[in-house]
Amino acid sequence: RTDGDRIRTALPDPQGRLELRQVSVRDGKGGLLLNGVSASIPPGEITCVIGPSGAGKTTLARVATGALSIDAGEVTIDGARREDWDQNRLARRIGYLPQNDDLLAGTIAENISRFAVLAGEDRAIVDAAVVQAACQAHVHDLILRLPQGYDTPVDPTRPHLSAGQVQRVMLARALYGDPALLVLDEPNSALDSDGEEALASALAAARHRGAATMVISHRTGILGIADRLIVLHNGGVAHSGPRDEVLAALHRGRQAATVVPLH
Repeated sequence: RTDGDRIRTALPDPQGRLELRQVSVRDGKGGLLLNGVSASIPPGEITCVIGPSGAGKTTLARVATGALSIDAGEVTIDGARREDWDQNRLARRIGYLPQNDDLLAGTIAENISRFAVLAGEDRAIVDAAVVQAACQAHVHDLILRLPQGYDTPVDPTRPHLSAGQVQRVMLARALYGDPALLVLDEPNSALDSDGEEALASALAAARHRGAATMVISHRTGILGIADRLIVLHNGGVAHSGPRDEVLAALHRGRQAATVVPLH
């Protein structure tokens, strides 16, 4: 496979094991957004990343998806450095729900599929995958109630969806194609209790099929489904490990109040 001037040997489809080793990211003004962060996101587990505003959570999510380059350290997927992967092929195996994002001009189906048909993919295969992703996100019935169902155009001037419903459609977009690595940045910020339940169910299903899942969240209700926790503070890892061990450590120290609200 040729990428620019480099010929890459094709690697097998990724299983999603993400490793960050001493990763640092600068802010362009001499400061550090991430400072020597090491973390592991294993397949078949849900890792929640928590911490105060400005701790580096969104930066970590962007690094994990490849949306942001690093200034130091190393990022690997299945043991291979990110730059050793064919980037287009890798991108198709990563599902990403950014914190501040919205639906694009097009239909609901086009948004969920990331406009795959326009990129030349088979319409029948794409349609089946769109419906599957919507069902996984528990948003299929909601979409069917829209004026034109999956073919309803997205119109910012006349929105058919609430903020929470948009977030659930964006979850379907992240789940499209059964990605090996799933990165969700504040996926429950606009959800009601039904949406929270739908999210928890979708995450459990992704874990069951073996996806490596990273969830960034300020809302502690999502912690109940987490296998592992990473606590960020000032761009570094304050705690990392199995959920119950990290929560116990937070309760024992002052960081229970200063790093993350637990109640």
